[in-house]
Amino acid sequence: MMLAARRVVLGALGAGAMTGAMLFGASSAVAAPPNCTAADLAGVAAGVSASTSAYLFTHPEVNDFFTGLEGQDRETIKSEVQTYMDANPQVKAELTGIRQPLTDLKNRCGHEVDPAAANN
Repeated sequence: MMLAARRVVLGALGAGAMTGAMLFGASSAVAAPPNCTAADLAGVAAGVSASTSAYLFTHPEVNDFFTGLEGQDRETIKSEVQTYMDANPQVKAELTGIRQPLTDLKNRCGHEVDPAAANN
């Protein structure tokens, strides 16, 4: 089951990283701000991933919730996560805080953050 939780969390983070990489890969006539390279994105995403892992290991009830999502379709997962976060505002705030460096990087580098991806 731990592998399943890791897959759900890493899948969500990976999707965000891939989206960011595609956004960063788009050519532009204007130079990107400093520290907005693919390497910067990968480094921040790795830190967010490590922090998320540590959080889940130290919050078994949250880990169990995300582990239980394995095998469900995307819409069900999205709905279940939204319901869980609404019922657990402290967890939502803590996970949002963990993801904040990735959000900050995307905002600083001129890319919008997909709220759906940010909450998954």
